[in-house]
Amino acid sequence: MSARPDLLRRRLLAAAPLGVVAAAGAGFWFMLAGLQDGSFNPRSVPSALLNRPPPPFDLPPVEGAPHPGLSSADLRAPARPVLVNFWASWCVPCIIEHPQLMALHREGVPIYGISYKDRPADALRFLAERGDPYRRLGADLPGRVAIDWGVYGVPETYLIDRQGLIRWRFAGPITADVLNQDLRPLLRRYA
Repeated sequence: MSARPDLLRRRLLAAAPLGVVAAAGAGFWFMLAGLQDGSFNPRSVPSALLNRPPPPFDLPPVEGAPHPGLSSADLRAPARPVLVNFWASWCVPCIIEHPQLMALHREGVPIYGISYKDRPADALRFLAERGDPYRRLGADLPGRVAIDWGVYGVPETYLIDRQGLIRWRFAGPITADVLNQDLRPLLRRYA
């Protein structure tokens, strides 16, 4: 009598790897189907903040900068959509995205910067050398505000609509493709 439960247990253990392979295969198939119909974005990073107001914060200005600091009150009901860009002078991808931020600045898009764990002198030197797209610039030296926003790493950019809600998040550098295919249509949509 005791041989039967052992046999059943062995069969279940032998079938377990097949179940894992079947689940992985199904996941891979759904990913490929999503890539084909455009519903799967491999660069997308989920955010619990989408369609919600930004978390409360109050950042001082970067020491020596001509900009005012930044707080959640500045994002409550902007006159038009604004971008909040987490960046740092030591961040190589931030250099890649900077020309796109400068283009948006020239087009009149309000961009608020959050200098993430950066020395003020280095942040100011970066902006002096490459151009300054920011209307406001808060200093997040300890990185606490970035944690509250769920920032994975810099650069990371958020679109805040006229109701003060986060409508888009992009982790990584805004390239020309991202600017033209994703961000500009959203800026028009939420204008």
